[in-house]
Amino acid sequence: MKDKIRYSDQELAEFDVLLDQKIAKARKELGYYLAQIKELADSDATKLKGLGDATGNLESERLQSMAARQNKLVKHLENAKMRIQNKVYGICRETGTLISKERLKAVPHATLSIKAKQSKI
Repeated sequence: MKDKIRYSDQELAEFDVLLDQKIAKARKELGYYLAQIKELADSDATKLKGLGDATGNLESERLQSMAARQNKLVKHLENAKMRIQNKVYGICRETGTLISKERLKAVPHATLSIKAKQSKI
């Protein structure tokens, strides 16, 4: 039997639903981090302490980092949805083989198969 070269339209639709769920969750978390950053910036205590407060600065940097990470995740997930539209979703960018369904369910924005990922380590 010949190996599959891409996922079926039905399989792609299932992954599309999964990606929608992941994007909604990631955007919600991003919104939470952005609200925390704003709250910290608008806080009277933060304004009074100013530059001398290392704790406030560390918290702000931590939240900024987490927000940037979530934003990057949203972009990766949105790019995965574009790959679904182009019917190239789930195809390893290194080997051209299908990425396993199990991997895509765990990491729906994956662009490398486990084999390709391990060869890069």
